[in-house]
Amino acid sequence: MAKKPRKPKPVMIENRKARHEYDILDTLEVGIRLTGSEVKSVRDGKVSLAEGYVRAEAAPATLELFSVNIAEYPPAQGHQHIPTRVRTLLAHKREIVKLAKASDEKGITLIPLRLYFQGPYAKLEVALARGRGKVDKRNAIADREMKRELDRSMKSRLKGGSGVVN
Repeated sequence: MAKKPRKPKPVMIENRKARHEYDILDTLEVGIRLTGSEVKSVRDGKVSLAEGYVRAEAAPATLELFSVNIAEYPPAQGHQHIPTRVRTLLAHKREIVKLAKASDEKGITLIPLRLYFQGPYAKLEVALARGRGKVDKRNAIADREMKRELDRSMKSRLKGGSGVVN
């Protein structure tokens, strides 16, 4: 009896560092132009988004991804790609112009958040973000801890506990 073919697990590469380092103002899903060996490597999850950034130009409406490392795919011996090459992102002209105007503001940058497949197409979630200072990061951590503590106490109170957390 033949086995059923397995469904490939969905590939989702996240830039977890970005949510700590930046305040996310707005997000946009864009397509990304990849070569064959890059697609195979992304499907294997061999991507690093942490150092990456996006640059938008309004004059010729272009959106490009810089410093994202997509590892080489070993079976593609003669047809390898350059791991950190500049990659073209695909979006509507009006969206590119909007991002270019927004990123011209002081302290605003475009960063990649997630890389995933939607059907056969690779998609990248790009965020318009403002950098956080050291104090902002500490405040965010303190707020998150307080919320977590409050949720724990509410959960124990709902279960019938005393509501006191050690």
